[in-house]
Amino acid sequence: MEAFSDGVIAIIITIMVLELRVPHGADPGALRPLIPVFLCYAFSFLFLGIYWSNHHHLLQATQHVQGGVLWANLHLLFWLSLTPFVTAWMGESLFAPWPVALYGVVMLGAGFAYFILSHSLAALHGRESAIALALGADRKGRISLAIYAVAIPLSFVRSWIACGLYVLVALLWFVPDRRIERVLAR
Repeated sequence: MEAFSDGVIAIIITIMVLELRVPHGADPGALRPLIPVFLCYAFSFLFLGIYWSNHHHLLQATQHVQGGVLWANLHLLFWLSLTPFVTAWMGESLFAPWPVALYGVVMLGAGFAYFILSHSLAALHGRESAIALALGADRKGRISLAIYAVAIPLSFVRSWIACGLYVLVALLWFVPDRRIERVLAR
């Protein structure tokens, strides 16, 4: 499951970078219109990297998987696979409300799918397992979902506020989930 997920995430990142188009001019000024597209790419690359890193940590504590976990993982990969599309649309539209909102929907979907995956693994391994102990009440996961849910409608008020909230969630998860590392170290 881990190798398959790593491969899918690598393909998603590759597809995303292919959306960066070469400018038509030969001077540095020709890059200026690409700045919003590149910013979206960089953020989405970080977003995918955060998922990849935390997914890896989650699977370190996994002893075995079953069908439901495989489907939960596939659910996560579905949402992550939409990242290149919403990234390109948001960058090309210069952070217009609808693309920013849809970006948030994809982030919310991925966050919810990760929540389902981690809790499915905890349920499979039992309440005293490393995964269950590390997750605890999973406040960080719940807070992230709430922030996404607030940011999506805010996209129609001020898209930069929504983008700021997306960055806030990324900052919450930027450092790999130490809860799992602490539990495994015991």
